[in-house]
Amino acid sequence: MTDALELSGRIVARAAARHITIAVAESLTGGLVAETLVRTPGASTVLRLGVVAYATEMKHEVLRVPAALLAERGPVDPDVAIAMARGVRELAALDRGACTIGVATTGVAGPGAQAGHPPGEFHIGLELDTVRGRVTSSTSHLVTGDREAVRHAAAIAALRALDAALERTDLTMHSESTR
Repeated sequence: MTDALELSGRIVARAAARHITIAVAESLTGGLVAETLVRTPGASTVLRLGVVAYATEMKHEVLRVPAALLAERGPVDPDVAIAMARGVRELAALDRGACTIGVATTGVAGPGAQAGHPPGEFHIGLELDTVRGRVTSSTSHLVTGDREAVRHAAAIAALRALDAALERTDLTMHSESTR
């Protein structure tokens, strides 16, 4: 957990200094990414929203992941992760009109496979608001270990994705505080 807390501290400090806001959508991590960010003093200046959309229908109903995408590929998919990141970023912008970064996790924690996807497969999605418009990306991972090891690996991957996104110099500033 030390790596996660170090990453979180760096993310919160860098985002706060640049007035960058973050929203998190989680499935297999079950709130672990948001919880790690919240452990960091100052998180309230950057974290706008955390949503755990564990059930597939919640990915569609709450995060607005297209039903056709879910029907075609299922919930364990890189494009679903991007759609989740977009959905949570849009939800986080309801009262202010904007949120800079949406990050999402989806996958199979195990112990068994899910719809042909092995335990340990997960995807991280990002949507960024930049001065040139919306930018999306995803990464796919396959790790070994029990449920907790997979969830921890996915949370670390999401935090690393956030940390890398903050390297960009073209992110749009949105807020001095989420309070």
